[in-house]
Amino acid sequence: MTKTITKIGNSQGLMFDSALMDLARIKVGDQVSISLHEGGSIVLTPVRPVINAEKAAATAKRLIKKNAELFRRLS
Repeated sequence: MTKTITKIGNSQGLMFDSALMDLARIKVGDQVSISLHEGGSIVLTPVRPVINAEKAAATAKRLIKKNAELFRRLS
């Protein structure tokens, strides 16, 4: 995929179409980490929030309860 750097206000930028945003699982307002590699490669990596163990356990319990019938049929 080729994109063109455009002027945005006093800065320059790239416009990402919604399909690319969906594939990268990012949305407007998300943070990305930017790294520059030899040869001029720029890599954007989404910054994903860390979920603590208590929140993960609560979410898992809620999903299991919500889908209990489905899980029973699959077992």
